[in-house]
Amino acid sequence: MTPPGRVLRGQTPQAPDPSGWGQTPQVSDPLAPRGSAVIPSLPPLQTLQLGMQWFGEDAGGLNRVYAHLIDELARSGVQLHGLVAGSADVARASGGRVHAFAPASAPILSRLRALRAASRAWLRAHPDAVVVSHFAMHAFPVLSQLGAHPFVVHFQGPWGAESRVEGAGALSVLARELVEHRVYRRADRAIVLSAAFRDVLAREYRVPMDRIHVIPGGVDVDRFAIAASPTECRRALGWPTDRPIVLCVRRLVRRVGVDTLVEAANVLRARVPDALVLIAGTGPLRAELEARVASLGLEQHVRFLGFLPDADLPTAYRAADLTVVPTAALEGFGLITVESLAAGTPCVVTPVGGLTDVIAPLAPQLVADTPSAGDIGTLLAAALRGDIPVPTARQCERFARRDHDWPVVAARVRQVYEAARR
Repeated sequence: MTPPGRVLRGQTPQAPDPSGWGQTPQVSDPLAPRGSAVIPSLPPLQTLQLGMQWFGEDAGGLNRVYAHLIDELARSGVQLHGLVAGSADVARASGGRVHAFAPASAPILSRLRALRAASRAWLRAHPDAVVVSHFAMHAFPVLSQLGAHPFVVHFQGPWGAESRVEGAGALSVLARELVEHRVYRRADRAIVLSAAFRDVLAREYRVPMDRIHVIPGGVDVDRFAIAASPTECRRALGWPTDRPIVLCVRRLVRRVGVDTLVEAANVLRARVPDALVLIAGTGPLRAELEARVASLGLEQHVRFLGFLPDADLPTAYRAADLTVVPTAALEGFGLITVESLAAGTPCVVTPVGGLTDVIAPLAPQLVADTPSAGDIGTLLAAALRGDIPVPTARQCERFARRDHDWPVVAARVRQVYEAARR
């Protein structure tokens, strides 16, 4: 049963709607060409897209963004050749757009030599191509081959700093940071997901501000905006239909705040006794997190789902009353935020990195004051109890479609590529 006063998804919030729903998507970008989007004096846009691994073989967020972006760019007429680490099946799975230069399991030096060889011949045959990096390590062996090729980097986050937070050794962190500095300083243009990462790239890597362009992450809104009701989705997943549910989809590592979320669940239980927090993901902290859940007596309030297949994500997001991104440090964007909104589910976030950039234009009241367990748990409880307004499913979806749908994002990315070769 829903306690009196609780506002669940689909009910109309009382706060004014700041987002201008129903407007035609507008892209405001100083790089946007005036008049025709095609510049007659330039040849067709050819790009070499250097990724990490193929999404169908490794489900990381970077790989997902890479796969979706190149698909949308190809639809818009961008000619591209992708190189990633993976199996011989990558070319078939990508429709011939992406090729594996070496198995992901190969030793790092062997992989880098293979990548250098694979890129050399292609770049010689395509002298006008723009070289695009999505992963610094895989751009590093290509730097000496750039010549006059324009070079654009997608900065997904400070690789070295993230690994330090997650416990990597000092030499490993240093090597990653040296690679990052070489790659990012060489870039003619850089694309970042948020203002927070723009500042990191300028401050930590000394990339000039006028080379950096903020373009938020994208989502296939049609895929996530499913027609099934939350109750139908819960039944399909075997989730309870009579409890408020908060969903967190995260790797189980320290930086992303899942340990703090367990503590926040204890705060939430005191205010919403029937609330259930579901944590989907795998990682090295699972045993530690399960032990903490047991020590707090939260077995009936926190459950670990393990790996959640990508095909089940739209159903899972829609089944929840709220999602939460409890990041403690170094969050440039947070893909779960816009995926959740596209599915019609409001998202509570911490004020870390780019999370505020995503959620505040829609619902600033869903940004916690701090990334502490107390503030996260209190905010989740307030949203579930109806003490603060939450956007409706329709408002969430419209916001995601207006600002984050892949055609909108890819059009802005293409403008940066075009500007790099002028």
